[in-house]
Amino acid sequence: MKLTNKIGVIVDSFGLGVREGLVKAREVGAEGVQIYAVKGEMDPENLSPAARKELRSYIESLGLEISALVGDLGGHGFGVKEDNRWKVEKSKRIVDLALDLGTTIVTTHIGIAPHDSSSAAFHTMHTACEELGQYAKSVGAYFAIETGPETAADLKAFLDTLSTNGVSVNFDPANMVMVTGDDPVQGVHLLKDYIVHTHVKDGVRLKEVDPRDVYGAVGYAPMDHEKIAEMVSSGLFFREVPLGEGGVDFNRYFQALQDIGYTGYLTIEREVGTQPELDIRKAVDFIRKYR
Repeated sequence: MKLTNKIGVIVDSFGLGVREGLVKAREVGAEGVQIYAVKGEMDPENLSPAARKELRSYIESLGLEISALVGDLGGHGFGVKEDNRWKVEKSKRIVDLALDLGTTIVTTHIGIAPHDSSSAAFHTMHTACEELGQYAKSVGAYFAIETGPETAADLKAFLDTLSTNGVSVNFDPANMVMVTGDDPVQGVHLLKDYIVHTHVKDGVRLKEVDPRDVYGAVGYAPMDHEKIAEMVSSGLFFREVPLGEGGVDFNRYFQALQDIGYTGYLTIEREVGTQPELDIRKAVDFIRKYR
């Protein structure tokens, strides 16, 4: 096996802000970057056409490209009907920003895909994702749902009910290992028709946890990235660890990605730890060993 996929890194993992994070990404050897685009300086409302052009030019001047934007609006994903009007519209604007910056992918969490297709919860989430998928497809883009809240089989069952692949998958093997206990290799093969972006992360599962307590659901606390980071670092249910030290079998995982013909980015995400730059450098070196 010889990987040819480009290596990305989530700029926000450095904790330095966008511009400094971009410089760090180049310094650690990344070829692409993923950036949160939901608030602050990267909120689509705060970036004029001129500012978008300048930012894209700056990223290209560093020898980088954008692998994807993060468009995760938090809360209950698309599980609350009353919230979905503004969330869907803002998600569309993030897709527009992504295209302006040179990528066709926006990753997100939608909440936990409901099992019962006759339920109100299913209808609410399905309606939002159908609209998102049709919009993304119409402009040649993808909303990529991050794996973890449900098993790969359950996620595929939900995606198969949508009319387009405009809603696809951002595959994160560590989330599966840590939360659902699902096998990432089997997950890759199940979701092979939907995977458009991946995260490279490792973790261990210490005890069973209800995914609703991690990712939120109607009737539960909403999803909160800071809360998830605390759960990861506390080690009560699971722990994120450096690549190769957890439950993800990267030999089999990378082979599975090759087997399905995945040619997109391997984007490093580091959500915890006091030395993110060091951890990310080690992650880049870890992936390079497969080249």
